[in-house]
Amino acid sequence: MIKPIDDFVSLFGASISLEESLIVKKRNRYFLLSASLKKLTLKDFFYAGTYLGKVKNGRFFPGFELLRMMAEKKANKVVVNEKTEWLFICGRDVFKRGIVKVIGPGRKGDHVLVLNCYGECLGFGRVISDLDKEGVVIKNILDIGDFLRREARTL
Repeated sequence: MIKPIDDFVSLFGASISLEESLIVKKRNRYFLLSASLKKLTLKDFFYAGTYLGKVKNGRFFPGFELLRMMAEKKANKVVVNEKTEWLFICGRDVFKRGIVKVIGPGRKGDHVLVLNCYGECLGFGRVISDLDKEGVVIKNILDIGDFLRREARTL
């Protein structure tokens, strides 16, 4: 049942241990529940526990809590400076000059978590150019500002 989650996590050269018996799939969404909450949860619920992500058109879209869990483990990551942090959460790509530290190989085509200097996960992207070259090196795929930008479009 958790193959989409495992496949997604592996894109970052990472692995996380989730108790499969505590993961509940509701339609196309995955939730991680505690044992006590799972006993209380009815089959027809809207939201419960920790939202891990959803599958849409055969592609897994992670929740930010899953990204946070991955950031605590060994995974491909980059740490960015304060200016780049702000630009990234505004939807911008990452330039080489904004990267403070690379954790993992960071090869072209790799997926990387983007962290601020406090180790907080801001989202993730895909390396589109060698990280030692000038210019845009990481394409923003998802960042924590996404929700606010989507809300602004509906107003």
